[in-house]
Amino acid sequence: MENIYGKTYNDLKEYFLSINEKSFKATQVFDWLYKKRVKSFSLMSNIKKDIINKLEEEFNMEPLKVLRVLEDVDVKKYLFELYDGEKIEAVLMNHDYGNSLCVSTQVGCNMGCKFCESGRLKKRRNLETYEMVLQILMIEELTKERISHVVLMGIGEPFDNYINVMKFINIINHPNGIAIGARHITISTCGIIPKIKEFMNENLQVNLAISLHAPNDSLRNEIMPINRAYPLKELISVLKEYVERTHRRLTFEYIMLKDVNDTKECALELSKLLKNINCYVNLIPYNETSHIEFKKSSQDTILKFYDILKKEGIGVTIRREFGSKVKAACGQLRSHYEEGK
Repeated sequence: MENIYGKTYNDLKEYFLSINEKSFKATQVFDWLYKKRVKSFSLMSNIKKDIINKLEEEFNMEPLKVLRVLEDVDVKKYLFELYDGEKIEAVLMNHDYGNSLCVSTQVGCNMGCKFCESGRLKKRRNLETYEMVLQILMIEELTKERISHVVLMGIGEPFDNYINVMKFINIINHPNGIAIGARHITISTCGIIPKIKEFMNENLQVNLAISLHAPNDSLRNEIMPINRAYPLKELISVLKEYVERTHRRLTFEYIMLKDVNDTKECALELSKLLKNINCYVNLIPYNETSHIEFKKSSQDTILKFYDILKKEGIGVTIRREFGSKVKAACGQLRSHYEEGK
């Protein structure tokens, strides 16, 4: 039995046509699911009883299980258990522009970035579409607040779960669905070139962020194994094509690792690499974890790095630090839970 929250609007239209019903029933069902937020098909009062019976036979509305919630200033971190006992995380951040939710897309991750806690736990499976949708619905229900922005930067590599992620975006962006604007949705990828090419043909206004974290191949090979498959020259080339094709500005994420990628030389090299690309760099203070030896760059080092990029004409921001007290490093809460901490 499928979970109804994994069905796109068009999926439901096709389903109703397949059982000889009018396709507008999809609009009614979406309205009950995402506007009225009912938890039972039997509460969909404008849908005939025989159709309700069919829906109950074909679909379920099973939620995720909330295992733990940790809170700090302007941030809440949620640990969910899935139907098979696997665990994922989502992080809610309160900004002056609204509430942003960082969602997970996989159980574990196979990209193997050396500084990443979630990559330490290898990929067990992809998340189903409904498991991503429910992260939003359940947190909105728990907080009684609307989530205005979604970033796919939690556990997993979104482009390694491409089909389910695209369906998820379709549902949360659809005007009859959760209705989050495309420009308020950001996908982060470590640089899977074939999927970036596919994504640029989707004709979406969704933001693309690239986990870069190094300005040259030798350093990136060392901390991000994906670079051996898709080296920087090829990645930058396809990203220039992406910008030209979509007219969308790129974000480059750059985690500041003490004495690794935070030198003046790295800043100058990064400036040269990104010259003439419509982009900005988001410098991210590193969330240290007990399992990984990397350390966070000092505030002074981050500011000097920032100043060099600015001087070289590169748009740059420093990400506000959230939730060091809530195990905010991606995958950290999950790994601590599994270790019984």
